[in-house]
Amino acid sequence: MYMKNKAEGIGLDYASRYVLFRKWAFFLCFVCFCAGMLFTNRLWIVPMANGVALKSYDQELAKTETSGARPEEFSRSQLSIQTLARSISDLETKLAAVTTDHEPTSKRKYLVVVGINTAFTSRKRRDSVRATWMPQGDKRKKLEEEKGIVIRFVIGRSATPGSILDMSLDAEERQHGDFLRLNHVEGYLELSAKTKTYFATAVSLWDAEFYVKVDDDIHVNIGALGTTLVGHRNKPRVYIGCMKSGPVLSNKGVKYHEPEYLRFGDEGNLYFRHATGQLYAISKDLATYISRNQDVLHKYANEDVSLGSWLIGLDVEQVDDKKLCCSTPLDCETKALGGEACVASFDWRCSGICNSVERMSEVHQKCAENETSLWNASF
Repeated sequence: MYMKNKAEGIGLDYASRYVLFRKWAFFLCFVCFCAGMLFTNRLWIVPMANGVALKSYDQELAKTETSGARPEEFSRSQLSIQTLARSISDLETKLAAVTTDHEPTSKRKYLVVVGINTAFTSRKRRDSVRATWMPQGDKRKKLEEEKGIVIRFVIGRSATPGSILDMSLDAEERQHGDFLRLNHVEGYLELSAKTKTYFATAVSLWDAEFYVKVDDDIHVNIGALGTTLVGHRNKPRVYIGCMKSGPVLSNKGVKYHEPEYLRFGDEGNLYFRHATGQLYAISKDLATYISRNQDVLHKYANEDVSLGSWLIGLDVEQVDDKKLCCSTPLDCETKALGGEACVASFDWRCSGICNSVERMSEVHQKCAENETSLWNASF
């Protein structure tokens, strides 16, 4: 009997504990559910950081200030989430800016970007180029869209921002729309720096197979240039130009003086082989390399020497093509009549076309390719 009563007591005690356990379990679940709802509502605020959530918080804060309530009455967690949301929004903005700076403005692929190196005082030279071998207006747009060839005059800014030089160039840009403006201060002794900046800027704006630099006193046949480059498009690291190995000039006061001549050995030594500065082309991989390493690439006095030095230690195929440096007028005229138009033509004694403003039209008449050869070419 005693054992039976004891068993019944244990059973009742167990049942009461079971009921109590169920009540506590239900209560704890209810508390967790409420906490979860509160936490979830707050979490949803974060993804809307760039608009809705921040606006609602600001409105609530404004209401408390209008009603005379103290801002401290805002929940600390709400203020923390608001700060976090704004931080995320700022990071998104910065990330978008960085992406914009380093991605091409267009996803289309181009064959080549041709940068015509020019100066503030070279307006007449630019006009002579526009009047001859550089297509204008709709033809220039057609050249980009149909042939993948981009042509721009390349120039930086003056040493005095907002000067009359900058204002004059701004007006010319509005008229023609054919400039690539660089974050660079113009100066004759800064040509190596300008060349680095040009390649870095061009790579960031246009996704092209090749990047060309040419001076504004050189005659160029665009169709011949495109045909020549297409012949090397299967080479990832190619450097194309008229290769030379001239003397390192140590005497001060002479043209093309090299202040760092001792870097090239004893006096009287020659430079390593590199392309002449009138016109040369490099493939995308090499332009990208220059862009990524521009802060540590050494600048020599002569920009063509500088470019050669940046590439000399790399696994690069160097192409010596004399069609990129024909003399005027007989050499380029003879080749044009024979159907083998030169890519670039100039006078060696002037390192460009002598008196190019007056003679560019003459050279163009004698040395230009047939206009249909450009528009009929398949690049």
